[in-house]
Amino acid sequence: MTPPRHDAGQAFPIYITVVAGLLFLAFAYLAVGQAAVNRGGAQTAADAAALAAAQKTRDQLADMWLDALSEPDQWQAILNGDVGDDFCSRAGELADQNDASVLACTQATLAYTVEVRTNKTVGDSVVPGTENRRSTAHARAVIESLCSFPPPGDDAENDDALPRITCHGQVWDPKPDDPPSRLPKPDDLFDVHLAD
Repeated sequence: MTPPRHDAGQAFPIYITVVAGLLFLAFAYLAVGQAAVNRGGAQTAADAAALAAAQKTRDQLADMWLDALSEPDQWQAILNGDVGDDFCSRAGELADQNDASVLACTQATLAYTVEVRTNKTVGDSVVPGTENRRSTAHARAVIESLCSFPPPGDDAENDDALPRITCHGQVWDPKPDDPPSRLPKPDDLFDVHLAD
């Protein structure tokens, strides 16, 4: 009679190897997830920073337009963004609120490009070198003028009247003594959006 074989113990090392491999893969996927979350935070901070700087500029240009209401020869320069301040400092404030730092902020006429880096690292993981890695991202926000008007002096009937201004399909007939509530608001004059 042949003695019985005892192979039951030989599967255990294979089982341990497979489980160890699966655990390693799980930790590797966790590291990838941590990096993706960190990168998402960086992009959120960059978007918010660029939009904040652009919106601050939009608000300033709208205020300047109100101040120059009775001087229509200045309107075009304001609507073109040829005047105004650089609000990259506002980008820094919003990046800081999103736990990031601004690496670069550049203003072009009616646009801001911002690059940020997260303050938090990806963190410890099974992937070597991630404990000191920070994510970076950039965003570009554009301010688009929504208004047009005839050049001053084209209205032969009344040289003292202010030009009719059309903003995104809505027509305004401003008067020098109009209260701000009867005039276009900043978001009537300009659109602010992220661009590729």
